[in-house]
Amino acid sequence: MASTYEVRGNSANSDKSLARIDLKLEAIVIPVSDVDRAKEFYGNLGWRLDADFAFDNGFRVVQFTPPGSGCSVQFGTKMTSATSGSAQGLYLIVSNIEAARDQLIAYGARVSGVFHAGTPGAQFEPVGANGRIDGAAPDRASYSSFVTFSDPDGNGWLLQEVTTRLPGRIDQVGTAFASVADLATALRRAAAADGQHEERIGHADMNWPDWYAEYMVREQSGAEPPK
Repeated sequence: MASTYEVRGNSANSDKSLARIDLKLEAIVIPVSDVDRAKEFYGNLGWRLDADFAFDNGFRVVQFTPPGSGCSVQFGTKMTSATSGSAQGLYLIVSNIEAARDQLIAYGARVSGVFHAGTPGAQFEPVGANGRIDGAAPDRASYSSFVTFSDPDGNGWLLQEVTTRLPGRIDQVGTAFASVADLATALRRAAAADGQHEERIGHADMNWPDWYAEYMVREQSGAEPPK
């Protein structure tokens, strides 16, 4: 029996009576040649092992979740026809690029130095490419500092430092922090900004907890900071 597909026009997208159904990216599949070797590698990085299921027909699925991530990575046998190691540019967002690099090194990963892009898209170029400039981005601009590393098959991961989101990237009602370290870093940025705020108003702000909270929510969602 042939499959049936329904295609709806733009009018359906604008129908306010339709409830929005969330589509949460849960997992991505990466191609590996040796499942056990890949399992050992990602386990050594401190990623959470969620599943390792093998079946009589040769199908096997292994799932890991990076710390603080809402999306997982899967690999195994009979999962993909892609060439082993062909997954590239897999993003991992971090709040402190140097600390994240140091942690990866401590776990035994071979990582690049911290760099920023001298030309657009240089973060996707190979290690040693002319477009990569050593060191973090000037003024530590959000979205602009990177580190790369690969798994044993050559699947390439890209760490990107994000401290302030562009407008509209996060719902303010859904503000959350993935880890204690991320929250602590956000609090430090709020403290620095509050110091500047108190200099402007000329006295200590007794409502600093409210100011901190508003600043952190606005910063994460990409909105203008409080005045």
